[in-house]
Amino acid sequence: MRILVVEDEKKVASFIKKGLEEEYFAADIANDGKEGLNMATTEEYDAIIMDIMLPYIDGISLLKEIRKRQIATPVLMLTVKDSLKDKVEGLDAGADDYLTKPFAFEELTARIRALLRRNETTKSSKLKVGNLVLDLHTHKVIRDNQEIILTPKEYAILEYLMRNSNKVVSRTKLIEHVYEYHFDPETNIIDVYINKVRSKVDTNFATPLIHTIRGIGYIIKDE
Repeated sequence: MRILVVEDEKKVASFIKKGLEEEYFAADIANDGKEGLNMATTEEYDAIIMDIMLPYIDGISLLKEIRKRQIATPVLMLTVKDSLKDKVEGLDAGADDYLTKPFAFEELTARIRALLRRNETTKSSKLKVGNLVLDLHTHKVIRDNQEIILTPKEYAILEYLMRNSNKVVSRTKLIEHVYEYHFDPETNIIDVYINKVRSKVDTNFATPLIHTIRGIGYIIKDE
């Protein structure tokens, strides 16, 4: 899943991004309110982590503008302010949760997972296509009672395909959800990773699940 981090402290932003990627998320960084507004309104994200104290456009104003544009993406606010008044202001502006700095990264990821679960149409923690099961909590992938070991990037690709099972997913969509905002769309890295995922998920099993739709993208389905 893809998360936007709007944070002007570059060391903090880098720390959050690295930690999210280790937890199998894709993460983009915006270092000020203007950039955050542009990315939040032109790209598709599953969640947004946003600092309140931002250059150009502060976090509260940014959040109000995002909600004004009917963008319902879950937002977790970060701030050094911990007064009740500040928290109420953030929540009233449209925030879904609030975390005060400094924070434990484990708490940040737990809150993000809770927001994502709350935003899901189903409360199931598992995705299933045929006899392939992906556990969103443990990150384990099982097919026909055999555990399949994936790298974080391979897992992210498979998760996105499974969230969109029986639908054709374009290479562009995969790039948008798995890689960074400035990633080169002309690269063939998606094809390389799809082949790696397919070799682990489909090889040695009777029924292939991942299929190439020539000239368009990929689909995972139980035939």
